[in-house]
Amino acid sequence: MAKSTKRKRKKTTTATARKRRTAIISFLKNERVRFIFGILVAFLGIFTLLAIISFFFTGAADQSKVLNKSFWELTQDKQLEVDNWTSTGGAFLAETLVNKWFGIFSILIPFFVIYLGLRLMKVSDFSFIKVLLITAFGLVCGSITSAFIFGRLFPKSHINWGGAHGSQIERLLESSIGVPGMILLVLLFILIIVIVFRQSSMHKIQETLINSKPTFNGNKESQPPIELEFDEKEEPEEKKKPGIWRKLFSFKKTDKPETETEPEVLLQNREQTPLPVTQNTVPPIRKKEPANNVFEVFVPKDEIQVAENKPEEKASPLAESDTNEETDPDVEILEDYDPKKDLSSFAFPTMDLLKVYNTGNRQVDMQEQNENKDKIIRTLRNYGIEITSIKATVGPTITLYEIVPQAGVRISRIRNLEDDIALSLSALGIRIIAPMPGKGTIGIEVPNKEPQIVSMQSVIASVKFQECTYDLPVALGKTITNEVFIFDLAKMPHLLVAGATGQGKSVGLNAIITSLLYKKHPSEMKMVLIDPKMVEFNIYSTIEKHYLAKLPDEEKAIITDVTKVTQTLNSLTKEMDDRYELLMRAHVRAIKEYNEKFIKRKLNPKNGHRYLPYIVVVIDEFGDLIMTAGKEIEMPIARIAQKARAVGMHMVIATQRPTTNIITGTIKANFPARMAFRVTSQIDSRTILDATGANQLIGRGDMLFSQGSNLIRIQCAFVDTPEIEDISQYIGKQRGYESAFALPEVVSADSEDKPGAVDLNERDTLFDEAARLIVIHQQGSTSLIQRKFSIGYNRAGRLMDQLETAGIVGPAQGSKPRDVYISDEYSLEKLLDSLR
Repeated sequence: MAKSTKRKRKKTTTATARKRRTAIISFLKNERVRFIFGILVAFLGIFTLLAIISFFFTGAADQSKVLNKSFWELTQDKQLEVDNWTSTGGAFLAETLVNKWFGIFSILIPFFVIYLGLRLMKVSDFSFIKVLLITAFGLVCGSITSAFIFGRLFPKSHINWGGAHGSQIERLLESSIGVPGMILLVLLFILIIVIVFRQSSMHKIQETLINSKPTFNGNKESQPPIELEFDEKEEPEEKKKPGIWRKLFSFKKTDKPETETEPEVLLQNREQTPLPVTQNTVPPIRKKEPANNVFEVFVPKDEIQVAENKPEEKASPLAESDTNEETDPDVEILEDYDPKKDLSSFAFPTMDLLKVYNTGNRQVDMQEQNENKDKIIRTLRNYGIEITSIKATVGPTITLYEIVPQAGVRISRIRNLEDDIALSLSALGIRIIAPMPGKGTIGIEVPNKEPQIVSMQSVIASVKFQECTYDLPVALGKTITNEVFIFDLAKMPHLLVAGATGQGKSVGLNAIITSLLYKKHPSEMKMVLIDPKMVEFNIYSTIEKHYLAKLPDEEKAIITDVTKVTQTLNSLTKEMDDRYELLMRAHVRAIKEYNEKFIKRKLNPKNGHRYLPYIVVVIDEFGDLIMTAGKEIEMPIARIAQKARAVGMHMVIATQRPTTNIITGTIKANFPARMAFRVTSQIDSRTILDATGANQLIGRGDMLFSQGSNLIRIQCAFVDTPEIEDISQYIGKQRGYESAFALPEVVSADSEDKPGAVDLNERDTLFDEAARLIVIHQQGSTSLIQRKFSIGYNRAGRLMDQLETAGIVGPAQGSKPRDVYISDEYSLEKLLDSLR
């Protein structure tokens, strides 16, 4: 009886469970439920997509708040504020997906989730398997590609471009197959994606391979006279035949039916059908055809030769212009424009103008090397650190000792012994590089007891500099391995120089200018020299009519007045905008392409086109300008630094005060190349280089050069004042242009904005109260008037102009408050009474 009861209960339970399962399945299969669930999934995908997009802009600010915290810690912390558009949850989700998963290609995940939602809503009918495979392929291959490409280009970004997945696999693959193998792998990924998304690309590859096969048929009549050019639309599979790529001809869409034409007919109608430009023919004049009947035939080389023998088939040269106007057939082709023609007799400075220092063949002091090696080994051993090997590389002022520690030794232990090693070596200051980039060693840079002088002559006369083809080559000096260091300023594209007083900063600027003078013709480069100290660049005044640029009607080409600096920088921004307009009208993207087109006579000077020389702006003491003029100086510099690379304008600015109020974030962001001479503190080193090391240099031209993530230690080439004088005199004695290169005039502000145009008979109703406020506080500030009277900026500005006209405050001084000329209220009341 009990057994039968248990059986009945078991059957009842099973039946109930089956009914419940059936009810759940039927509920899930309900069309309305699926639609609502699909909406929820799609909205989840949209939320994730917004979080990732916001992460690209706000991730840097949120990273320190989100990193190493769980989701619950973030959501329960009510005081935590993040910049992500989707709040703390979205910031955590984006940080996880991008930096910890698949990098920037994690953006495919929300798209896949949105697709799932649309599929549940029965809106999308794409194949689930295809979308899943494409998404998986994009995540895996995209993360590896991003880590390889963007990880090298932007190593210091808050974005882990390939994510944890891509970065780890990329490092594993690079160590296995090397950089060339990685490049081939990335190209393979791209090729697969192109073939998957566009099948016609596969047929184009087949077409290329088929057309590249050599033909051995000697019968000219049997050779195909006309090559085929296919339209972008793909033909059906049933119409494709082997060898179709070598049929007689093809054409783009026309209003006429397809017909085959014999070669003889084509040659007779040559006037209506333009021939292509080949190596053996000059380009014929192409007649404009109606837009709905575009037909172009390509005739083989043999047929062209036959056609050229006919007297009635003579072709005239085509002279192109930026206006695309038809050219007279009788106009002859002009020779290429030569920008150096006006100064064709110009001679570059000779090597004998530079001083030779007899230190290049100094014997390496092996005793000093061996002693330093023993001291390094002994010091490390005292702290329980054993090394397996040590080798030395001797430079002009620094010797690099590379050590390989035994397995299990922490790098941080060696890095922390920097001062102890310097004490044992009795060195002025050492620098430890742990680890060496691209090597499995730790570098210890030790100053030589007898440093060499790297002469400018040895650098300029080097084969490396003489044979370089850079657009703006600069020879800085020699590296630790005694190699001449050269870089292209046009590729930098701007350079920031910093260093304490007397450490070689001005010599470095002179080395840059000297390198350019030895390599660039006056027609190819102009310089704008800004010298607030008034004595550094005055030596270059003799080359004014050759290399310098200045404002029209200015007496001096070397700019020393701060007001003239502002005008000059504004003029340079106008020159930049004018050049961009010329590039746009010429349909090119860079100055090099523009000048090549102008030299080939493809741009008409009557339409405003001109040859564009490179312009190099050198500012010696940037800190003094910022302290004097502030934003009036910083803003045009930032504009030029952001945009001027493509039009051939490059800046070199130097300061002896590398502080954050001088080298602001705007300046640092637009000056990727940095030169740091010795500074006094780690803070200054981090400001200029984003890393320590400049505070450990030994001075006298010892410098660190940063371009991207790597720091290169260089001994700057020494060029003395007499050498610069000789070079300037050598150039100045030669025939130059009539005047310096004229920068465009900048339209000044309207006269109504000037204090002299203010009518005191129409004073503002708050004039008296504003005057008393300024005198009481002894601070001539427009913002003070705004705050106290709760008025807008325009009205406060008009009040300040009236106060200036009345003689109560002085003129504007950039970002500084105006001077107050009235010292007490009694004097102010007397002045106000006289104005009533």
